[in-house]
Amino acid sequence: MAVAGILNTPQAFARTVSVTETGSTLLYPLFNLWVPAYTRSHPGVRITTQGTGSGTGISEAISGVAQIGASDAYMSNMQVKQNPAILNIPLAISAQTVNYNIPGLNNVHLKLSGPVLAGIYDGQIRYWNAPAIERLNPGRHLPHHLITPIHRTDGSGDTFIFSQYLSFSTPYWNSHVGYGTTISWPAVPGGLGALGNPGMVQAAAQTPYSIAYIGVSFTKEVARAHLGTALLKNRAGRFLLPTKKTVGAAAAELVNKTPADERISLVFAPGAESYPIINYEYAIVNDHQPSRVMAATLREFLSWAVDTHEGNARKFLRQVHFIALPPRISALSRKQIAKIH
Repeated sequence: MAVAGILNTPQAFARTVSVTETGSTLLYPLFNLWVPAYTRSHPGVRITTQGTGSGTGISEAISGVAQIGASDAYMSNMQVKQNPAILNIPLAISAQTVNYNIPGLNNVHLKLSGPVLAGIYDGQIRYWNAPAIERLNPGRHLPHHLITPIHRTDGSGDTFIFSQYLSFSTPYWNSHVGYGTTISWPAVPGGLGALGNPGMVQAAAQTPYSIAYIGVSFTKEVARAHLGTALLKNRAGRFLLPTKKTVGAAAAELVNKTPADERISLVFAPGAESYPIINYEYAIVNDHQPSRVMAATLREFLSWAVDTHEGNARKFLRQVHFIALPPRISALSRKQIAKIH
């Protein structure tokens, strides 16, 4: 009520409040659905969006260049210690697919696991018909062709959750490479780098025998590029695709473990039905804004975004293959949003 009162005053509408959002290319398609819908009913608010990668989203929210930093990754303990005013606010739940371009096999869901993907991305598994891949796909004729692994070159939340899957499932990767929005990728002959999710789709489409990790908001682009999508091995040993059921099952395993600051990995969750690479999609926001009007604008927009009748409604989320925040997480996000002043 107080927010509405501030924003509906003649003085507030006498000028436009301009908000900059930047960061995650996985969240970018959702913001581009949200912004036109929101600004139609809030003509005094202008929101610009940019898909620059989660690392940029976090850094520009910290520096004040952007009011909202979009990120698939939560801030590290060190980042939080250095920037105690910055909030990590989940807006929705997303997932990631592993996609490949194998001539003749892109219409097949190959089975892949964390250790096999770690072997591909550190160069220990070089060919598509390597024994480790064949064991997961008995009876499938796999080509004796070099694999081209593709990774993100920008600071990326997709890299963060993909490398978490490798780290949590593969001790060797965890001890030698680890996870983060940027990591030191092992040097694999022929490996490629790409910028953003659009770049990952394009590079995979243009490179036969390649493999890439891509956010689910680009499912349509993956389909148009005729890429294959892997069944990924979860902690319980089952091979699954990301669906509303499997993403929801993974989230449900960790809802009650989510802390008040909402920084938690949802990757490689327990449970037979849990898809292994899911995450909260975060708005990275400074709790102290330069004006009451900006603070009120952000509180109202972010509250709208997490409302299941508004931004978290199925009409928006289904278009990007996200799922809504569970009630407990929505309540935690609202408590964080209320801190913005």
